Amino acid sequence: MRRFESGLQAFLTRIFSDLYKIRIAPATLASLIAKKADSLRIFADRVRELLSGVAVKHLDETGFRIAGKTPWLHMLCSTSLSHLRLGTGRGDIPSGLAGTIIHDCWPPYLALEAVEHGLCNAHLLRELQAIIDHDKEPWAADMKDLLSDALTLTQIAHDQGKPAVSPEQAHQIHQRFDACCDQAIKFHEGLPPLARPTKTGKRGRPKRRTGHNLARRMQTHKAAILLFFDDLNVPFTNNEAERDLRMTKVRQKVSGSFRTETGAENYCILRTVVETARKQSWDVLRALSTSPVQLVRELNTLHQIQLDSVAG
Repeated sequence: MRRFESGLQAFLTRIFSDLYKIRIAPATLASLIAKKADSLRIFADRVRELLSGVAVKHLDETGFRIAGKTPWLHMLCSTSLSHLRLGTGRGDIPSGLAGTIIHDCWPPYLALEAVEHGLCNAHLLRELQAIIDHDKEPWAADMKDLLSDALTLTQIAHDQGKPAVSPEQAHQIHQRFDACCDQAIKFHEGLPPLARPTKTGKRGRPKRRTGHNLARRMQTHKAAILLFFDDLNVPFTNNEAERDLRMTKVRQKVSGSFRTETGAENYCILRTVVETARKQSWDVLRALSTSPVQLVRELNTLHQIQLDSVAG
C-alpha cells in the first residue's frame, strides 16, 4: 500500500520539477511540510477555541490508518470554521462544548451535556427508505413524508423572513410525528417476537426488528430530530461535517495510510487551515504563506464581524 506522506512528497517533487525546474528531495519537502504545520498550530488551536462558542456546530468522525493501526479523526465545524483533530479513539470526542451540536445520534455525542442536540435527518431518511424498500412498513413512508413536509415549511419561513413556522403548522407536525411513532410501535408489538438463537443461550429481552428499533429511537429523540423545525437556525442535516471529512476519505483511498502519527497530526493542522480559509473566502495559498499570528488576527476580526451580523 502506498503511504500518504510519501505519495504527497513525490507529487510535490514532480510539481517543482515540472513548473520550476527545481529538484527538491522528498525528505526536504517532508521537513518543510512539518515546519509549516508546526507554525500553523496556533491558528488551528484558535479555530478550535472559536468553535466552542459558536451557536450551532457539527460533529463527525472517521477511522484512519496510521502505521497499521486505526485511530480516529474528529471533525468539529460550522459554516465558517473547520477543525480536524486526531483522537486516541472513536470515543475521544471534543469536550467543553456549548450551544447546539448536530450529529448522527452516536451515543457518545448524545452523552455530551450542557448542549442542545440536533440529529442529522439525512441519516434518518436513508433508514426510513430502507424500511420502505425492504420491509414495506407504511409508517416509514408517513414519517418520511412528514420530515419532507417539515423541511418545506422551514424553507418557506426562511424565504418569507419569518423567525418560525406558525403555531398551527408546528402543532400539526408534532402531532403527525407522535402518530407515526405510535403507529409503528403498535404495529411491531402486534407481531410475533423474533426467534431467539438456541445456540447462544443468552437471556434478556427478545431481539427487536429494525423498524421497531428505529421507531423507538425516533420517539425517544423527537426533540433532537425536530430541532431544525422548532429552531430555524438549526440545519436539517449534518452535511457540513460530512463534506469537510470527504476529502480526507478520498485521500486515504488514493494514497493509503500515514506512516507516522506526526504526519497525521500535520495533515489535520493543514487541513484545518485549508477548510477554514475556504469557508472564509480566503485565497488558500495566501493563507498558507501568511504569518500565523497575522492569520489569527484576521480570523478574530472576521469572526467578530460574523457574530455582530448574527446579533444584528
